[in-house]
Amino acid sequence: MTKITMNKGKLLTLIIAGLLISVINVHAKDSGRSIYQIKIYLLKNKTQENQVDNYLRKAYIPALHRLGIKHVGVFKPVGNDTAAQRKIYVLSPFHNMDEFSHLQQKLQDDEQYLSDGEDYIDASYKNPPYERIQSIILRAFPESPNINLPSLSNPPLKRIYELRSYESPTEKLHRNKVHMFNYAPEISIFNQLDFNVVFYGHVLSGPSMPNLMYMPTFEDMATRDKLWDEFGNDPKWKQISSMDKYQHNVSKVNHWYLHPTEYSDI
Repeated sequence: MTKITMNKGKLLTLIIAGLLISVINVHAKDSGRSIYQIKIYLLKNKTQENQVDNYLRKAYIPALHRLGIKHVGVFKPVGNDTAAQRKIYVLSPFHNMDEFSHLQQKLQDDEQYLSDGEDYIDASYKNPPYERIQSIILRAFPESPNINLPSLSNPPLKRIYELRSYESPTEKLHRNKVHMFNYAPEISIFNQLDFNVVFYGHVLSGPSMPNLMYMPTFEDMATRDKLWDEFGNDPKWKQISSMDKYQHNVSKVNHWYLHPTEYSDI
């Protein structure tokens, strides 16, 4: 009787140890995945656009670099100059959620940042530097845990950076689409065709949840059209997209054509 009890105790200990190892392994895998913020400035005119440009170039990005946050991307929509509402997109990668949550306090403690960004930070309520700011928070995919710098040779204004969002009808189907990217794996097809994808991430907080977002990049629009045509005709894509388990996991696709600013890290 005692022997059986001891065996049960050992078995329970082994089970608990196994569960702890599994939790540690999952945490270790997650800890290497970046947190991304996509910050979108909504602007009404060229004056505001110049103010935000100057702030990002002279104050915000240098401050992030001092904090060890590298590869900050700044992008503008193609045709921004003629748009009714101008926009600037800022993609910032963080090592973890804790780093992101402490960012504002660290910026407020940075005297150089406060000095370099004074015109923007202390702008009058009568002349704000923007209309609104939108913010989207994402966690990087397991199979693409960090920013990938694109290998492109064209000047920034000729490049096409395509920010894409896939909305799903339910959270379960959203997880299914994320699985399709990581483990079908859809990502491998993008890699094979040289889509130069900067990041993949599922949205933790944003206006169109449940959704995922990613950013392929191209030398120009002609290259973009050619590669998407090749993707649609790829045998591996046709195979996985026809699988029963991956049906109906996307209800809406949005995409925005952007180009990097001359001071963007990406």
